[in-house]
Amino acid sequence: MVSIGVLGYGVVGSGVVDLLQKNSERLRQKLGVDLNVLKVLVRNLDKYNDAGSLLTIKEEEVIHEKVDIVIEVMGGIHPAYDYVKKALKMKKHVITANKDLVAAHGEELMALALENQVCFAYEASVGGGIPIIRPMTDSLAANEISQITAILNGTTNFILTKMYKEDMDYGHALREAQQLGFAEANPESDVMGYDAARKLSILSTLAYDQKIDWKDIDVEGITEIDAQDIKYAKKLGCVIKLLAISRKNEKGVFAAVRPVMVSEKGPFGQIDNEFNGIRFEGDAIGEMMFIGKGAGKLPTASAVVGDIIHIVQNYKGKHGKVTAQGQRPSLKWEHPFQWMLRIKTNDRYKVMGSISELFAINNFMFDDAQDKGEVICVVEIENEQSGYEKLQELQSKGYIQGIKKMMKLEEMVS
Repeated sequence: MVSIGVLGYGVVGSGVVDLLQKNSERLRQKLGVDLNVLKVLVRNLDKYNDAGSLLTIKEEEVIHEKVDIVIEVMGGIHPAYDYVKKALKMKKHVITANKDLVAAHGEELMALALENQVCFAYEASVGGGIPIIRPMTDSLAANEISQITAILNGTTNFILTKMYKEDMDYGHALREAQQLGFAEANPESDVMGYDAARKLSILSTLAYDQKIDWKDIDVEGITEIDAQDIKYAKKLGCVIKLLAISRKNEKGVFAAVRPVMVSEKGPFGQIDNEFNGIRFEGDAIGEMMFIGKGAGKLPTASAVVGDIIHIVQNYKGKHGKVTAQGQRPSLKWEHPFQWMLRIKTNDRYKVMGSISELFAINNFMFDDAQDKGEVICVVEIENEQSGYEKLQELQSKGYIQGIKKMMKLEEMVS
């Protein structure tokens, strides 16, 4: 028998317990042992009526000598960090779905697991139900990964899908996401891009064997996207997606999370609602893409149970790799791309003349009377640094009241 303790009984924690109980017989036949949930830690016993003797408010009953595997699904850094460290030091295998914890302390916890000859597994921390961590550490280990391009946040993808397909404004789409449980009451981590940045840091650290701190990643969220952005993207045959992109070359690593226009007919353009998509480029595999539900009770619980199965079947005293070397990623895209520009002005003709002088290739989008206060165009950029220099020159003109920009990477990520 394998005894399991669970830290947290929210959406994911209850999903894990439900899945283990529902599929207990099938799992026993597959593994040759019973998986038994011994205790589940909660903050308030009075909140629950359906789990009986499983529940406890005492962490020592979960991180206990009789427990073989500790599952952490509390979320946040504290007290999860202290509990996980305690479990690893007691030589308990630990599984977590906590991307905040992994992004902040993953390397330390992996090192502690190796020191104590136990497993620290975190498949569910990125991509929900998409199996991605183990393929990277095992199946793709022979590859040199050069680029990751991904939709890593189901909340923002749901919101952008509603804005694109149903002409909802941002506020309305966010409220619907909250009503359906795809967004938290405080959605800041999702809509500002921080959640995707944490996940990108985990994937990039694994892919490039260099510690990429999520706080060093260039992050832009979706809160400034409006109906006009959606309208112009449609005219260009594009969809706006919040993309997490990292790329490694001889100069180092670029990493960013930002809204990007991609082809509506490309693979990323067709990933809607709460689904995630993660694409790798490797020297042996070429391009490989994983698509699936990036969040939710059962998809995330599935990834946690997958880690349980992996530990029971295959654990041989190792898991993952510890990356000691750290590197600050580049904040600028170093390859040619396009920008869609929305320039507020009271002199459209002067702006159009300035753009024609600054950018070798541009395409103006002439629209109806309501847009007379804007110039909308798509310009070719040699690299992001030179693009910003040209925008600064444009901004210095006395007839420019504001510039809004959005990357168009159709050729790169479609």
